[in-house]
Amino acid sequence: MNSLQLRKATPEEQLTEVTRGAIDVHTREDLLKKLTVSYDKQQPLRVKMGFDPTAPDLHLGHTVPLERMRRFQDLGHTVIFLIGDFTASIGDPTGRNTTRPPLSDEQIAANAETYKTQVFKVLDQERTEVRFNNEWFKTLGASGLVKLAAKYTLARMLERDDFKKRFHSEQPIALHELLYPLAQGYDSVALKSDVELGSSDQLFNLLVGRTLQKEFGQAPQICMTGPLLEGLDAREVDGKITGDKMSKSLNNYVGIDEPAAEQYGKLMSITDGLMWRYYELLSRRSSAEIAALRTGEHPKKVKSMLALEIVARYHGADAARLAEERFEQVHARRELPDEIEERTVDRDAGADSVPLARTLAQLGLSPSGSEARRLIGQGGVSIEGAKVADPNAKLLSGVHLLKVGKRKFVRVTVR
Repeated sequence: MNSLQLRKATPEEQLTEVTRGAIDVHTREDLLKKLTVSYDKQQPLRVKMGFDPTAPDLHLGHTVPLERMRRFQDLGHTVIFLIGDFTASIGDPTGRNTTRPPLSDEQIAANAETYKTQVFKVLDQERTEVRFNNEWFKTLGASGLVKLAAKYTLARMLERDDFKKRFHSEQPIALHELLYPLAQGYDSVALKSDVELGSSDQLFNLLVGRTLQKEFGQAPQICMTGPLLEGLDAREVDGKITGDKMSKSLNNYVGIDEPAAEQYGKLMSITDGLMWRYYELLSRRSSAEIAALRTGEHPKKVKSMLALEIVARYHGADAARLAEERFEQVHARRELPDEIEERTVDRDAGADSVPLARTLAQLGLSPSGSEARRLIGQGGVSIEGAKVADPNAKLLSGVHLLKVGKRKFVRVTVR
């Protein structure tokens, strides 16, 4: 632990940074007290967040709580990346109206490794404590689990929103599901956490941890939840960002493993209002720096600064600069990129052409033929610089330069 990091910002300044964009902070007063004691005694807080290894393919929406962990980390505090290998075997029912099937040991192990690889693109690996909750549940045993269950009532457990809804609608609730909030809460006891982070739908589970810590004679943790990040297509309406959450199924996401140019181009496509939302939740600039950007720079430059920061985080500064140059070359100066992917498609026997929509789907430029037809109909596809309006358009034998969407160029040879 670096004591200089713990003193780089006052407790009040730390509170501003680590809570920005938060939904619930239970409570701000208690967190300020903990930060003050940490500052005075030069003793880092223990900040925990648990991850069940069930969805290892991360996009920027998944990184919002990780960035909050990183802010704590950069202020000198200890962050604990907890992989819930035990709790994943139960299955978290949060936000679901049916029982979630548990994962096998093999699935848990494979997903955990993928998770660790991806999260260290955000967190500093050297300053991150990685733990697996099977460590303490193996030794807790059946007797310990029964004693743990005795510390919480069924009535309180059924106050949880999803349990309450399922109970009143007479949908099944398996008994093992009631163990999940208890297990997550006991993680906080085992780790002696000062702060636990989670998404807004996890607040109940976080508060269980706070209650159990009191039962075990520990100082209760601060429970902090954050928002779900809106997708690229969200808009600002009456001063409020509205739109669906970032999701791969909605194709409004930025994957952390996507190519640098793709990341940069997607981020440059967002509205100015959404840009400030992304600054708040994703940027590592201080709140004061972001406030200064609002008044001192042109929105396009500020958006480029955000895109450069995020792309550099996942691909490095050189790749980010190249992505910026490629974007300017293609979009600002209306030039072709230096490198264009080349693909080949074969005509059916006896045919002199191939359907454009089918070709786009075949080459992976569109999820399906019907989606390709929709994209063509909306003017999202060009051949040799000319937009195509006919969803039934065909490509004759020869070489064609296609532009799909705003950023993708492909040179297709039909043979």
